[in-house]
Amino acid sequence: QLQASGGGLVQAGGSLRLSCAASGRTFSSYTMGWFRQVPGKEREFVATVMWSGDSTSYADSVKGRCTISRDYAKKMVYLQMNSLKPEDTAVYYCAAKYGSSPWGYWGQGTQVTVSS
Repeated sequence: QLQASGGGLVQAGGSLRLSCAASGRTFSSYTMGWFRQVPGKEREFVATVMWSGDSTSYADSVKGRCTISRDYAKKMVYLQMNSLKPEDTAVYYCAAKYGSSPWGYWGQGTQVTVSS
C-alpha cells in the first residue's frame, strides 16, 4: 500500500516536499512514480525513479523544478517541488509498478494548491 502526504497550500514560487510511504510489500524492486490530476482532466505523469534509484525521468512541465528520490531503508519516495506555479495545482498521487507492468499500485492522493 502507498500513502501520500505533504500537500498543502503554497504561494507561487514556493516549495513543497511530497512523501509517499510504502507498506505491505517490498517496493524496493519497483519503479516508483508521481502523477497528478486536475478535475476534468486525465491523470498525468510527473516523475519516476527506477527500482535501482539511479535513473529518473520527469515531465517537461516540471523538469528542473522537481526532484524525485527514494529512501529504501525508510520505504519512502519523495517529490521535492520548487518554484511552484499555479498550474501545478492538482491532486498528486504516488504509484508503483514492477518492471514493464502497468502502474498497479496507487496511493490515495494529496492536494497541492498553488496560489498566484
